[in-house]
Amino acid sequence: MKKNKILEWLLEEDNPSVRYFTLKGLLEKRENDAEVKAAKKLIMKKGAVAKILAGQKKEGCWDEPKKFYRSKYKGTTWQLIILAELGADAEDERIKKACEFILKHSQDKESMGFSVDYSVTAGCGAHSFVVPCLTGNMIWSLIRLGYLEDRRVKGAIGYITKYQRFDDKDALLPDIWPYNRYRMCFGEHTCHMGAVKALRALAEIPPEMRSREVKEKIKQGAEYFLKHHIYRRSHNLEKIGRPGWLHLGFPLMYQSDILEILDILTSLGYKDERMDDAVKVLLSKRTGTGKWLLENTFNGRYQVNIETRGKPSKWLTLRALKVLKRMGKT
Repeated sequence: MKKNKILEWLLEEDNPSVRYFTLKGLLEKRENDAEVKAAKKLIMKKGAVAKILAGQKKEGCWDEPKKFYRSKYKGTTWQLIILAELGADAEDERIKKACEFILKHSQDKESMGFSVDYSVTAGCGAHSFVVPCLTGNMIWSLIRLGYLEDRRVKGAIGYITKYQRFDDKDALLPDIWPYNRYRMCFGEHTCHMGAVKALRALAEIPPEMRSREVKEKIKQGAEYFLKHHIYRRSHNLEKIGRPGWLHLGFPLMYQSDILEILDILTSLGYKDERMDDAVKVLLSKRTGTGKWLLENTFNGRYQVNIETRGKPSKWLTLRALKVLKRMGKT
């Protein structure tokens, strides 16, 4: 009975995005199913997506065009992530306009990675300010918004397979770009956030479309997080390496948590015993009603607030149930 009540809650039409992903992710309905199609259509008319798009400028951006990244979390970069999270329609002209804005202003033509600044001289994203977490987020968002076959996105995927490292203090850092530019991203220990977003981007590529290089990088990234038991220190598993990852949030922007990483790993088919610790933490957070509460949020800094801290979260509950389903635990 509890399971049915939770499904009914997730399927309520007040949140068409959650309804859409519940129909697909938990009930396994196909994209051409009548209910799925109706939910997808409603996403663009009701709720957060419609409100975000109402604030879009004619150039396809939000807030100040030059601050597409640095305006946290009201700039264009962040709206693209949220729109992709919420299942916005890739065929909508406003979505395409936003994607093209980011590709023009943030992507570095030389490396094909994504930059936090625009270079007027180069007429594209500034080469010196390309960062891995942003690159992963933009690739993931653009794939979700219909750009997987675009040559620019394919080039960005190539940035990850060429440059992304999953070092655990076990390799020497090359003294070349980009490693000598951002030590915080590519230090003796790889930045966890950059690693999460890179792996998430590659996991979004359909299995049949993954190149040999993509498959190898996915393998490296997955092992990196399994070695850490998701959130612990790999060289001393008694210690927590990322305390903040125990506080579940949505949307996470460049941050992460144990639920997002479990979602990525299980979507890739992993059921490793090194995930069990994080799963136990996840299960311990389930309330008596079978729901999960929003613990971490940037509300007040978004264009549109998504959910309320301390209240039951449809997004976290949906994501948690998908993880547990894939692991055969529900």
